[in-house]
Amino acid sequence: MTEVAVVGFAQSPNVRRTQGTTNGVEMLVPIFTEVFEQTGLSTKDIGFWCSGSSDYLAGRAFSFIAAVDAIGAFPPIHESHVEMDAAWALYEAWLKIRMGEVDTALVYGFGKSSAGQLRRVLALQLDPYVVAPLWPDSISVAGIQARMGLDSGRWSEQDLAEVAARSRRDAAGNPFAQVSGDTDAATLLDAPVVADPLRAHDIAPVTDGAAVIVLASAERARDLVERPAVVTGIDHRVDSPALGSRDLTRSPSTELAGRAAGVGTDVDIAELHAPFTHQELIVRDALGLGDGVRVNPSGGALTGNPMFSAGLVRIGEAARQILAGNARRTVAHATSGPALQQNLVAVLERG
Repeated sequence: MTEVAVVGFAQSPNVRRTQGTTNGVEMLVPIFTEVFEQTGLSTKDIGFWCSGSSDYLAGRAFSFIAAVDAIGAFPPIHESHVEMDAAWALYEAWLKIRMGEVDTALVYGFGKSSAGQLRRVLALQLDPYVVAPLWPDSISVAGIQARMGLDSGRWSEQDLAEVAARSRRDAAGNPFAQVSGDTDAATLLDAPVVADPLRAHDIAPVTDGAAVIVLASAERARDLVERPAVVTGIDHRVDSPALGSRDLTRSPSTELAGRAAGVGTDVDIAELHAPFTHQELIVRDALGLGDGVRVNPSGGALTGNPMFSAGLVRIGEAARQILAGNARRTVAHATSGPALQQNLVAVLERG
């Protein structure tokens, strides 16, 4: 089957609140232009378009249709959509190219988290019969997960603070980051608890943003960029939505997806979609990433977490390290659902 490579990546700045936009078009148009400049392609050269967003977040039915205005009315396009993070839209586009239906695809995700109460909106992804009617918010659910890890001795509050401090320091070099700064774990531990045991630095900020990735067949990719980031493995798995039926301190779905994608041990850089500090520790363990792997050099989701594109950004950041010549083999991870319920893992190598 045809090999697939990432040839272009762009993202909008991660901000607490965007002004003027309600449907993503204003965020998408500039970054579409950017990836077309990177690759030399145009709208008519894209064989398949696929997006990731949420009508629940936007507060209107078929909100993704309005975002198609960013593409334009002509020429007609072959388009699809997933009601989740655009990392899963990338999986659909990857399949289209693998099967030989097209040789190029553009994937994009967008979300205006500031439009509503994100903690409450995310409760809608919980079990609709038993859990969702109780309206537990997303941060409280993550707090339960973090507390289980602390009580079992799998991690300490110091471990969580060190993840946050490193993320903020790394984000200082990322112009798109929402949160950054040179700090240390001791300073962060002096902050008050927000949702026991989580402090503000343990929680990804509410973020408006968008991202786009261009995929191409490996043969086409070599004509577009010098160092295409070939997707040598990709897989996604899901754990039970019933929070009481699984060990929340572990992520079997991430482990299975990583094994199927072929993560292995020779990884240079890993971009992990961890909206909470303790979730980075869970994902690192599930993927078997050693101390020699640099994790989230972009700062990760803790420094900017645009809903429905943060997972796609992790793939884009992992690919960018290869496109720029900084790495030969990278891993990207995306998650969706409560307490790391659904997980996607991709392995990228220099083509």
